Amino acid sequence: MQNKRGIAAEMRDGFTLVELLVVVAVIGIISAVALPNLLNALDKAKQKKTMSDARTIGVAVEAYAVDTAKYPLNTATWAALKSQVDPYFIKAPPDADGWSNTWDAGTTATGDNYTVASNGKDGITGVRPGGMTTSFDCDIVFSQGRFYQWPEGTQS
Repeated sequence: MQNKRGIAAEMRDGFTLVELLVVVAVIGIISAVALPNLLNALDKAKQKKTMSDARTIGVAVEAYAVDTAKYPLNTATWAALKSQVDPYFIKAPPDADGWSNTWDAGTTATGDNYTVASNGKDGITGVRPGGMTTSFDCDIVFSQGRFYQWPEGTQS
């Protein structure tokens, strides 16, 4: 039996296997293009969080210096510096950067300098020449109330 258009009445509605394969292929191509951009955006967000947290810790150390006329003395680790500023100058400071790596922080024996640094995505202490960086693995360094080394531009 045929209808007005000449198509068999027994024909079922639905998609053919070829049509389904084409749809799956198109979704795969779109995913392959979008995934690297998504991962880059996630790392960029972690980098911004790290910069914000480093600045917040730096502000707490600066507040300590306002009260005592010097930075905390001779702290070689984040735990030692944290004990000096928590909870009086910063309530519940972040123990890790955006990538969950422990801060690299310390002060001098004379209390005239401090550094709060993130070792970046890879968690390995790198060279710190200062200025702009272009990789998520580069260290982010905050010292003396400003960023000494910071990310700028497209990161890889």
